[in-house]
Amino acid sequence: MIVAGAFAGTVALGVGLGFWASADDSGPAGSASRQPSADGSADSPGTSGESPKPSPTRSYALSKAPATIPAVRSHTAARGPGWRPARGARVVVSDADLADEGRLIAGELGMTYAGEKDDVRAGDVRLALGDDEGADPESYTMTVRGGRVVISGPADAGVFYGTRTLKQEVHDGGTAPEGVVKDEPAKPVRGFNLDIARKYFTADWIEDRVRELGDLKFNELGLHFSDDQSFRIESDSHPEIVSKQHLTKAEVKKIVDLATSRHITVVPEIDSPGHLGAVIAAHPDLQLRNTQGVAARGAVDISKPAAADLVDDLLNEYADLFPGGQWNLGGDEYQALMVSGPSASYPQLAAAARSAYGSGGTVSDLTTGWLNDRADTVRAHDRTMRAWNDGFYAGTSVQPDKDLQVAYWTGKEIGARQPVAYLSAGRKLVNYNDEFLYYVLGQPNTFVYPTGERIYEQWTPRVVRGTQAVPAKYDAQILGGSFAVWCDLAGSQTQDQVADGIRMPLRATVQKLWDPRRPALTWPQFRALADRLR
Repeated sequence: MIVAGAFAGTVALGVGLGFWASADDSGPAGSASRQPSADGSADSPGTSGESPKPSPTRSYALSKAPATIPAVRSHTAARGPGWRPARGARVVVSDADLADEGRLIAGELGMTYAGEKDDVRAGDVRLALGDDEGADPESYTMTVRGGRVVISGPADAGVFYGTRTLKQEVHDGGTAPEGVVKDEPAKPVRGFNLDIARKYFTADWIEDRVRELGDLKFNELGLHFSDDQSFRIESDSHPEIVSKQHLTKAEVKKIVDLATSRHITVVPEIDSPGHLGAVIAAHPDLQLRNTQGVAARGAVDISKPAAADLVDDLLNEYADLFPGGQWNLGGDEYQALMVSGPSASYPQLAAAARSAYGSGGTVSDLTTGWLNDRADTVRAHDRTMRAWNDGFYAGTSVQPDKDLQVAYWTGKEIGARQPVAYLSAGRKLVNYNDEFLYYVLGQPNTFVYPTGERIYEQWTPRVVRGTQAVPAKYDAQILGGSFAVWCDLAGSQTQDQVADGIRMPLRATVQKLWDPRRPALTWPQFRALADRLR
């Protein structure tokens, strides 16, 4: 066999290494495919290397880029047989820190995990840490050459993503194409948010989603586990608030450990001061009431110190259960601020605001102060925090803490501001655009189930509200996005129906978070690829 000639270039997706006679070394396999650029135009093709000389022996066609979801960002083609796993072949590591990644891919491919080894054998997959100072820790390089595979990256997360690419390449007997993949995500936040408060999902179902998310290179799982309907995780500090159907802490720890092994951070959310109905059911004295004594659904009376004490108890308790670096404080839809005259309707809040912030203090100031106080509680556990965009109020004398990220989901709420209002103030933002990324069970109000096709063809991380993108100058402040399942009408679908309904939207979402440019594949091609990679 003659293994020669290569060209550099970002190529369109497609797999398959054809065999062809070297005397025919002049066909289209030797030309570079084109990848659409950010503006939809095609990049210039790369140049082909020297063609192999005619020979009576067979030669390999120039390889094509791996067919994966998300698509790899760059593949340098080469001629060669590629690689496929053989039972008994080895996965070896160059650093003990990669043992978990090595064991996982070895088990998935039916290979032998051999640990740290310096020798080289045919058929090896080697995982290695590089010393690329300043490189994206989620980046990786995968080289398929000489019957072996080397996956390297500056950190174990990148190496893990390289193993996901390899796993997809050889799915169902396929071959990893010869050449070099260089890959990294466009956005550092690639999330899936799950409402387990309104609908109970089994631990096994959540674990299955974690495995699915890991294979797709997602890196966050949000768990919204407290709302008006239920509180879904076992509590030691306040067992009286926990719903009958809930996850035990042991089950949650298993989910968190599995997620960690897939480089997924579990982001907990205890929403406050609204959406606390399950907590209030056990503590009715904390419920917010107006001057007529009418209860505000799900809202605690933030003029009462006991309300803050209870929520802080929970935040402190669950910090140990969720050791990841991210936390969602909620902050949205506080009923006191969803009426035309908050001070008149809730004079106790107005009085508390004046007491805390002087004669000009408002209910919005008091609510912002509540959010900042909860941030202080979580910050003590060294977490990075976000809150829903409608938890940030305009025109307040008390400003939300500067380190709070904006989880932007809607422009439909009273007083909702455009994303640029937050971005121009220097805030970082995570995109939860409810026009594209909200899967709301039962489709209440104006919600419709999102489709993967619409996300794939129309959405990018810069499309934060509605269908219009924010200016490109704010791109770096948009950390990424999250697809979200909300269970407003919980009985509308079974958990298996949810899994099926979100399968293509999840794949479309991560494709655009990994690479927001116009994809090389059409939607039918992308959908067919997803079906092949099941």
